[in-house]
Amino acid sequence: MLASVLSFGLSGIMGYPVKCEIDINAGLPGYEIVGLVGTAIKESKERVRAAIKNSGYQYPIDKVVANLAPADTHKDAPIYDLPIAIGILLASKELNCKTYKDYIFLGELGLDGGIRKINGVLPIIISAREKGYKKFIIPVDNCNEASYIEGIEIYGVSTLKDTVDFLQGELIIEPTPLSIFENAKSRNKRTLDFKYVKGQAQAKRALEIAAAGGHNVLMIGPPGSGKTMLAKCFPSILPDLTFDEALEVTKIHSVAGVLDSSIGIITSRPIRSPHHTTTTIALTGGGRTAKPGEISLAHTGVLFLDEMPEYSRNSLETLRQPLEDGVITVSRIENSIEYPANFILIASMNPCPCGNYGSRDRECKCSPNAIRKYLNKLSGPLMDRIDMHIEVDNVTYEELTSEVLEESSESIKARVDKARKVQLDRYCDTGIYSNAKMNEQMMKKYCKISKECDAMLRNAFDRLGLSARAYNRILKVARTIADLEGSVDIKDEHILEAISYRSMDSKYWS
Repeated sequence: MLASVLSFGLSGIMGYPVKCEIDINAGLPGYEIVGLVGTAIKESKERVRAAIKNSGYQYPIDKVVANLAPADTHKDAPIYDLPIAIGILLASKELNCKTYKDYIFLGELGLDGGIRKINGVLPIIISAREKGYKKFIIPVDNCNEASYIEGIEIYGVSTLKDTVDFLQGELIIEPTPLSIFENAKSRNKRTLDFKYVKGQAQAKRALEIAAAGGHNVLMIGPPGSGKTMLAKCFPSILPDLTFDEALEVTKIHSVAGVLDSSIGIITSRPIRSPHHTTTTIALTGGGRTAKPGEISLAHTGVLFLDEMPEYSRNSLETLRQPLEDGVITVSRIENSIEYPANFILIASMNPCPCGNYGSRDRECKCSPNAIRKYLNKLSGPLMDRIDMHIEVDNVTYEELTSEVLEESSESIKARVDKARKVQLDRYCDTGIYSNAKMNEQMMKKYCKISKECDAMLRNAFDRLGLSARAYNRILKVARTIADLEGSVDIKDEHILEAISYRSMDSKYWS
């Protein structure tokens, strides 16, 4: 007898329908699974067999053939265990019901018949809802993740027997209630506060602008000057995550298998800080199934690279595409996946191997050749994509021992939120949330400058040897500075401040 059960597959963060067809015929006992499947699915044979027997049902002694359609799409995940088991029980008439056609089945089976948590539930359910599917039977441990999607019914099951009893009407399972994102946000962990960072007024100002406009920042300074501390405090002034942004980043974390199932959704902007020994594949994503890497996991949040020149040249150069386009393309033999990667890059570095080049109170012991070699680990095209370059020098003893608290993150965040509100209204319904992502057409509309400002920019362009990309980024930073001050127009002082954040190029890389 033939049975067909609906499930869903995953390609990157997009789901697609998969039909699990089970055919049982008389013949020598055996089990074949076809449909361009990987090892994880081929091994499901023993998991499904044991789960059916240990749940109290009869496993067929005939020839069993399972087909996962479409057959031209590669599949390699244990999420098809449950639909295959349901299909076998239907085909062998151990399960008699017609309601199974209303549901999408997802789940990995244990040998005892238990149903285990799987990865990628949120993007699957979002894609399935867009295609008109409304009812889902999934592992109970994935219910929190799926509960934030409106207009669907989620039924969480913990065992194969519970699933069968539910389909036959012998067990009542209530749909998972809808979760409210605002309630989940209240669980956010506290981060470090800028009020405990002594001095560094210029660096704090630059980070405020970066948070307000979504700009990338490179901090250059000697060891112990507070670059890492500033970067750790930076998340405390970022705008709150919107629900749409939360869904975007949660889909990526769900696919990667790093989502906290107790909450089920990302509630604050992710902060990723990979070590400098991180491989290129771990940074960009990849492996056999092209999973997302650190760059994508930082989507809507911050990617912090401490001591940037210590990362491999290949790893750093992979940042060029996401910094420009907000996406990263991961190509492998089996498939090519495009993941979102719209993050703020916060990087830090010493100006030389000893760290004291350019310091006001410490002597540099490096040779000119050693300094040049160290700085040249960062390529010109990569530096050009970092909007703001700021110098962070050592704090004085008086600043360090002062009992007066600096301005708090809460106060700074209030200004950032106000500026972001202006930008959200400005770019309404465009899919853009900040000035840093403006395209050429938007820049012509929102970055108009006076003749005096144009003369300043022309002078800086010629004197500093700026590129066209650097020119655009200066204008975007100036637009953010104007938004922070509540100015409709970009004024002279906004342009001058924006230009000052590109002056480090001439000091260190000239």
